[in-house]
Amino acid sequence: MKKLDLFNNQQQELANLAKALSHPARIAILQYLASCNTCISGNISDYLPLSRTTVSQHLKELKAIGLIKGEVEGLKMRYCLDKVAIESLGSTFNTFFGAIQPQNEECC
Repeated sequence: MKKLDLFNNQQQELANLAKALSHPARIAILQYLASCNTCISGNISDYLPLSRTTVSQHLKELKAIGLIKGEVEGLKMRYCLDKVAIESLGSTFNTFFGAIQPQNEECC
């Protein structure tokens, strides 16, 4: 039995999402893709202070949890945000933070 098995699926999913968002480069990539309002074909590292290799690794992580889509277009990849996944992420975090609101204003 792994220690992760001690936690329910919802807790594990939320932790995986939080882990994927835990790097400022990934936040910057998501913000950049959102600001473009279209799929990006080309090198995102031209717009961020990161090397191509670093951006590629972060894109891989974001794609693995489904926040972005990536398609091969010739010799390049096209990336864009997955609208449904982003909305789901917002809902998941809103639900979580709504459920842990302190009931007592007088706390330590």
